[in-house]
Amino acid sequence: MTKRVAIEAQRIFRPKKHGMDMVALETVRQLIELQPEGYEFFVFVKPDDDVCVTSSGCVNVIELPATTYPYWEQIALPAALNRYKVDLLHTTSNTAPVSPVVPLIITLHDIIYLEKGGVKGATWYQKLGTVYRKWNVPRVVPKAKALITVSEFEKKRIQQHFGEKTNVHVVYNGISDRFFAETTATEKEAVKARYKLPDQFVFFLGNTDPKKNLPNVLKAALRILREGPENLKMVIADYAPERLEQMLKAHQAEELASRFVLPGYIKNTDLPAIYASCALFLYPSLRESFGIPIIEAQACGAPLITSNTSSMPEVSGSKAVLVDPADFNDIADKALEVLHNDDFRLKLISDGKQNAARFSWKQTALGTLKLYSDILNR
Repeated sequence: MTKRVAIEAQRIFRPKKHGMDMVALETVRQLIELQPEGYEFFVFVKPDDDVCVTSSGCVNVIELPATTYPYWEQIALPAALNRYKVDLLHTTSNTAPVSPVVPLIITLHDIIYLEKGGVKGATWYQKLGTVYRKWNVPRVVPKAKALITVSEFEKKRIQQHFGEKTNVHVVYNGISDRFFAETTATEKEAVKARYKLPDQFVFFLGNTDPKKNLPNVLKAALRILREGPENLKMVIADYAPERLEQMLKAHQAEELASRFVLPGYIKNTDLPAIYASCALFLYPSLRESFGIPIIEAQACGAPLITSNTSSMPEVSGSKAVLVDPADFNDIADKALEVLHNDDFRLKLISDGKQNAARFSWKQTALGTLKLYSDILNR
């Protein structure tokens, strides 16, 4: 008998995708490729501009209109589950309907919003998301048949919070094959021209999410630019020029303005060429449940600096330079060491590629399918 599985992938059609969106999208793409026997999948998506995946074989991609995120999840999605008569629901981005009409699996990427203190400095939009998750997650976790999370670190945190008997399964995130493919000089130059990137640069792929640690990265960058190679520049994705201007003024560093490059949002498909071109990739987050850019950068041959906290040592395989993310001088010191030591830099590149090879989206999909089977066959 065919099992009918619904997958919530509400935001995968939005043009500016974040980490959780990419995990859902790549898992769906693998299901399309695998076409597992005995299943029919219903992937529910909110309509938006980037229609990045379409129905194929046993995978049906269904656009489900709604005005707001909570209305879509709490009203529109349960109605669709009844309409399509599904046997199981998998929600992919921490939250779920509070009254699930079928057995439920939740991918709980992290619970930072439930932890005392959390991370300060969120925007109003991020605060609204936190309020919703704080309301939703404690209500839906006890109703789930199982939870998926993305690292052993996060599994431990979830069980500390909800109880050791909470049924949590670790399914690592993956990495697309294009990050392992050799990027040609022509491809590098085309992407550098598209984003007006310099020849030698340190790359920071952050955003305004407080956990990305942008204030300390910026303070470290001032030292890196002053003490590093003369032609070195700092490339910061998805960061507004007016914010940079305010920061430089606050630190009396206006003279360094020309050495910052702000390309805006970078498409995921352009990232391999940028990782492969940078002299160093900085990812010293305050906290991560996984951190996909860690393994993307390693696969592309970017020397990596990341944090010695949360999941980052686990995911990087300790094949990166680990720093204290709260100490901008530690970040700067380690970055300068990498930039000035070619042998050390080459070893980081080699070790990083070896570590990244541990991960694939196919493994993610197979791990997810195993859990579907376990729940459906109980």
